[in-house]
Amino acid sequence: MSRDHVNQADLVRFADERVNLKREDAAELRAQANRLRDKLEGYLADHPDFALKKMLLSGSLAKGTALKSISDIDVACYIASESAPEKIADLIEWLAKKLETAFPNFKPEQIKRKTYSVGVNFISTGNEVDVVPILYDGDPEWRGHLISQETGEKLMTSVPMHLDFIRKRKAENERHYAQIVRLLKFWCQLRKQEDEKFRFKSFMVELIVAYLADRGLALDDYASALAKIFAYLANDDFETVIAFDDYYDPGECAASTDPVRIWDPVNCENNVATLYTPENKSRISEAALDAGDAIDSALRAITKGETVRYWQKVFGPTFNP
Repeated sequence: MSRDHVNQADLVRFADERVNLKREDAAELRAQANRLRDKLEGYLADHPDFALKKMLLSGSLAKGTALKSISDIDVACYIASESAPEKIADLIEWLAKKLETAFPNFKPEQIKRKTYSVGVNFISTGNEVDVVPILYDGDPEWRGHLISQETGEKLMTSVPMHLDFIRKRKAENERHYAQIVRLLKFWCQLRKQEDEKFRFKSFMVELIVAYLADRGLALDDYASALAKIFAYLANDDFETVIAFDDYYDPGECAASTDPVRIWDPVNCENNVATLYTPENKSRISEAALDAGDAIDSALRAITKGETVRYWQKVFGPTFNP
């Protein structure tokens, strides 16, 4: 395969310039979330019986897989379950009022009720922290229950365990696991802009890359790794059940006839793709087939112009090494 016109260094440079959240920007976003957490912990020190127990940075910013285009900062808020309502609309209203009590200096417009979370806006920067409630019963591993955004059901989860799962894959693949995930998420973002019916959520991307890396896929050559991931998506068509043995025996996962079966690595009863339809998976497979074909063609192209045009089919017109 020819790398004369677009090589690993070109892909790294493109990722640094167009895809990745800059280190200093990530640090500032984390600092904002930490300031919110520190304020809550200060309040808890004076009010030990307060129902809000802990705030933990979560989502792509915590995992190190955030894109440059990140808008919201995800924070999990652990709540004493015996004192909180379980109906999602009531829970969000309850959480918003608790945050208003804990942060009395915030203006009313800074705390916004959303469908499944509470947005806390920092006026100085315009950034918003998305606070997601997790009902908590005191588990030392911080297992708790969140209300599914997709089904409204209670789902067991643990932010620290999820982060440890990702850290293990990052440690085994140096910086490459996170970079491949970010490149794929950038590709997904472009596909969503082109096709409003295209769905492929970030958590699924992270788990698919982890699954393939666990089975020996080398991630250090980005062109090769991306081509193989796209080939897997196109050829497997989500027939393979994806599960992990970090925290449970995959054989214990619930039987499912869902079109896409990707089990949460900390909860073998939670298929994170449970609402994906045959049409959804078909759109992913077809888009992956096109992307894989484009990379294969780019690696065999004779001229630089031709090579770049093929890569632009994957990463859009801003790809111009």
